[in-house]
Amino acid sequence: MQLNFPQYPIRRRVHEEQPQLFDIVRKKWVAFTPEEWVRQHVLHWLVTDKGYPAGHIAVEKQIALHNTTKRCDILCHNMNLRPIVLVECKAPEVAITQEVFDQIARYDQATGVDYLLITNGLRHFCCRLNHEAAGWTFLPVLPAYSELLVG
Repeated sequence: MQLNFPQYPIRRRVHEEQPQLFDIVRKKWVAFTPEEWVRQHVLHWLVTDKGYPAGHIAVEKQIALHNTTKRCDILCHNMNLRPIVLVECKAPEVAITQEVFDQIARYDQATGVDYLLITNGLRHFCCRLNHEAAGWTFLPVLPAYSELLVG
């Protein structure tokens, strides 16, 4: 499926009759699902076009939230390993609704990032969080890594 990202050389294979994609951050083969197709495009975009070091990106990072354990899709860290960007990926057929924004906002409570990116591969929403005012400012695009190297 064509997504609203540049074309990237995402490696694919079929292993034991199961389609797989190569994850450039985790450096392993993962199941090819619609959500993973989006996640791999986001990872390539972050590393290739936005300059985020692959070594500062966590994929499917486990976080503790209100006595439960959740997994966020992508968590980017600055040079001091402080979380700065949280990405939620959905399959292309999944609409980005208020419920999705609420989900990523809950994840932010555990991570304290400054930026959120929500995408289904076709539509992207980027926000900068104002923690003091408990508000969000929508941005046209996620800043490059070099623009976020404070703290």
